[in-house]
Amino acid sequence: MEIRILKKEKCEKDVIEHSIAVRNKAMEIAKCFDNVNLDIIEQGALLHDLGRSKTHNIHHAIEGAKIARKYGYCEEVINIIERHIGAGISEEESEKMGLPKKSYVPITIEEKIVAHSDNLVSGTQEVDINFVIEKWERKIENPEKEIRKLKELNELLIESFKE
Repeated sequence: MEIRILKKEKCEKDVIEHSIAVRNKAMEIAKCFDNVNLDIIEQGALLHDLGRSKTHNIHHAIEGAKIARKYGYCEEVINIIERHIGAGISEEESEKMGLPKKSYVPITIEEKIVAHSDNLVSGTQEVDINFVIEKWERKIENPEKEIRKLKELNELLIESFKE
């Protein structure tokens, strides 16, 4: 169903392939947790970049949430789409970035799993946290706070399950 929506909304092939790879990573991470909603994770992961059918800037999260509402998705999926950017954007940061003023920080475990899975997939390839850190150091001005949030997500979702 979600793939059909991505196609209907005219998402580019590489966005669809990326979304499938993020879904695969999210489902892999989700297996480490009890009591997560796998359906919500799968839907949210597949639709997280739905807004890229309208824009490729940071506003794609807002646009994607609007489109998902149009299709009648539940708030849990819409929140994943809206809160998947990076390791989360605070209300203060959102205003500076020109987004509607509110928190875009992932709250539920499902939101955190999808957001971090998106961080750990570049195109269709899985990458490790060091790759993401190096990329953010090149792209983000004063990336320390964002990298700290990224490491916290990684600790919660990945490192704590390594033996």
